[in-house]
Amino acid sequence: MDMQLDPAGDDLPLMANTSHILVKHYVLDLDVDFESQVIEGTIVLFLEDGDRFKKQNRSVEEACQSESNKGCKLGMPEPCHVPVTNAMTFSSEMEYNDCAICSKGEKDTSDKDGNHDNQEHAAGISSSKRCCDTGNHGSEEFLLVLDCCDLSVLKVEEVDVAAVPGMGKFTRSPELTVVSEELRNQIVRELVTWPANRWREQLDYYARCSQAAGCGELLFDTDTWSLQIRKTGAQTATDFPHAIRIWYKTKPEGRSVTWTSDQSGRPCVYTVGSPVNNRALFPCQEPPVAMSTWQATVRAAASFVVLMSGENSAKPTQLWEGCSSWYYYVTMPMPASTFTIAVGCWTEVKMEPCSSGDSATETPFSPPEADFRHVGVCSHMEYPCRFQNASATTQQIIPHRVFAPVCLTGACQETLLQLIPPCLSAAHSVLGTHPFSRLDVLIVPANFPSLGMASPHIMFLSQSILTGGSHLCGTRLCHEIAHAWFGLALGARDWTEEWLSEGFASHLEDVFWAAAQQLAPHEAREQQELRACLRWRRLQDEMQSSPAEMQVLRPNKDKTGHTSDSGASVIKHGLNPEKSFMQVHYLKGYFLLRFLAERLGDETYFSFLRKFVHAFHGQLILSQDFLQMLLENIPEEKRLELSVENIYQDWLESSGIPKLLPDQLVLLLEHLLEQKTLSHRTLQSLQRTYHLQDQDAEVRHRWCELIVKHKFTKAYESVERFLQEDQAMGVYLYGELMVSEDARQQQLARRCFERTREQMDRSSAQVVADMLF
Repeated sequence: MDMQLDPAGDDLPLMANTSHILVKHYVLDLDVDFESQVIEGTIVLFLEDGDRFKKQNRSVEEACQSESNKGCKLGMPEPCHVPVTNAMTFSSEMEYNDCAICSKGEKDTSDKDGNHDNQEHAAGISSSKRCCDTGNHGSEEFLLVLDCCDLSVLKVEEVDVAAVPGMGKFTRSPELTVVSEELRNQIVRELVTWPANRWREQLDYYARCSQAAGCGELLFDTDTWSLQIRKTGAQTATDFPHAIRIWYKTKPEGRSVTWTSDQSGRPCVYTVGSPVNNRALFPCQEPPVAMSTWQATVRAAASFVVLMSGENSAKPTQLWEGCSSWYYYVTMPMPASTFTIAVGCWTEVKMEPCSSGDSATETPFSPPEADFRHVGVCSHMEYPCRFQNASATTQQIIPHRVFAPVCLTGACQETLLQLIPPCLSAAHSVLGTHPFSRLDVLIVPANFPSLGMASPHIMFLSQSILTGGSHLCGTRLCHEIAHAWFGLALGARDWTEEWLSEGFASHLEDVFWAAAQQLAPHEAREQQELRACLRWRRLQDEMQSSPAEMQVLRPNKDKTGHTSDSGASVIKHGLNPEKSFMQVHYLKGYFLLRFLAERLGDETYFSFLRKFVHAFHGQLILSQDFLQMLLENIPEEKRLELSVENIYQDWLESSGIPKLLPDQLVLLLEHLLEQKTLSHRTLQSLQRTYHLQDQDAEVRHRWCELIVKHKFTKAYESVERFLQEDQAMGVYLYGELMVSEDARQQQLARRCFERTREQMDRSSAQVVADMLF
């Protein structure tokens, strides 16, 4: 893969050499300083050389391209992205005593650009291209390449994990008499491969190792998009230190975080889910295949609340007067892009005592349990998985908390708190086991550039959803809840296939919301039809106002999922500012899934979806993995010429609006029926383009109405056929033919009635007779 990047281009590079070496665990130790708008501290990386993963990735990629592939058995997805926004800086003139840093870092020795490169390394690395492709090239030293931008790196050092008491259990010898690089790496190799049932002990050892002393500085260099690290004499990934510590600090203008004020005027900071993900928050491996676990300690002034995408509901620990520490961790391996942090003067919003017994939490749904029984072992890499936990599979409502600025607590109590239980329960009724054990919901500042963003264990919501009733709040909540399954627990192996996250969330939000409201089937159908009409109009507008190349859901086509030998790649259009404001991957993805659900029937489709989630949770997928499994699991008579190739061509690899669905054709014809005049040439073109005579009865009924309204005599045969073959829907057409006061149309109506009256339902025949005579 050519990694020569055009500085003026709009593609986003993923520079990390994940095929050579992988980060298995991060330990972050950070201070948040609101006065300087900087987060600083250390991050310790526990690494594993990627030889066996390189072979595994290659075999998985080849399998994914095979027609018979059942799915990729590796990886985790990315979170829902939101557009980049300019940070609203907090004025230093506004005095808050609780904004002082709880400092423990080194003295700032940065140059004017904020870089702290090791001077000995000045001539050691020549270009980002070399960094991406460096593995083992004879006598050249191995480079660890991390995704990094907008950071000041102070120092990089190897960590002496062998100095931690009790580490002899990770080696063949209980007494560590001679400590070598090989021995230290052996300790890390053993630690990162511990079984899932020892996760608590493993986290403890990670923490103890991260606090060990350094045993030698490493050489490093930075460029626009990466941090490159090497050790003199280490020529391969196997020789490279497997535990390293990076001292660094963020920059106020860093694109991964937003420093601003909340709605109560208090300072806060949060990750924005920007296209650069977290590489301006900490040096990391951004490619989605680089799945890792992490633990983090964050210190801030005592009046601040630190929220993170961690499995535990952290409580503050007071270190000294005015400063608190918060600790979070995850045991489910996920990409670094899913890491989320928000620090502010948030207030936990709790439900006021309810005087009546009509709380939404008292009406849980009862899903068919047979659909949710997980059979066999999971296919993902080992971790403590909720799908294998019997109590988790039946937990309809996971523990949840809501945080907001104090001025919005009332609105949250009135609307949001009431909706979370039924929406969580509805999601469980459709898809089964919640992939994550708990949920925090945060109302983010007004400058947040989206209505919501989902991350593991935490969700950001805009204040805009809190007013005007429950509909917008409920639908958006359902959308973000859907991302727990599609976008987080499983998601795209190639980040250009965003529809695998956003299309599913858009489709499922309607289904979840109807279940949360406990609508009758016909009411749910009416609500979903209305929303489909609104989305169709939005999609039409977007197609007219956006470049054709930005309308494609699978822009890399046959190269989707490909990377360079090192694992580096680029995200097509990843930095294009227009992309942030487009909804094509939401809308076209939604209509594709709606089309499939209509074709298969809801029962078949959602039964398959539950099976798909069980098969692929904890992994990464490409479009063909979903489509192939779908087609293999439905009866042949329901495929009706469906194929992966046809769906690629019609939906994923072409610009413009996809082939119209019956409901969309009905909507189109309804709009045309509102027009006073249409030429016969237009009607003829309409018939030829959409093969209207071959569509379902709902479409053909509207088509017949157009024929009658505009006296399109060449298509009268279609009207006669409808009146004879679709008697259940034809009564209204008889009235249209008679009120036109056109002799030929009235003659057509009487002729058809004479042919069918003996076979017609008595009541229908009487109604038609009253019209005609």
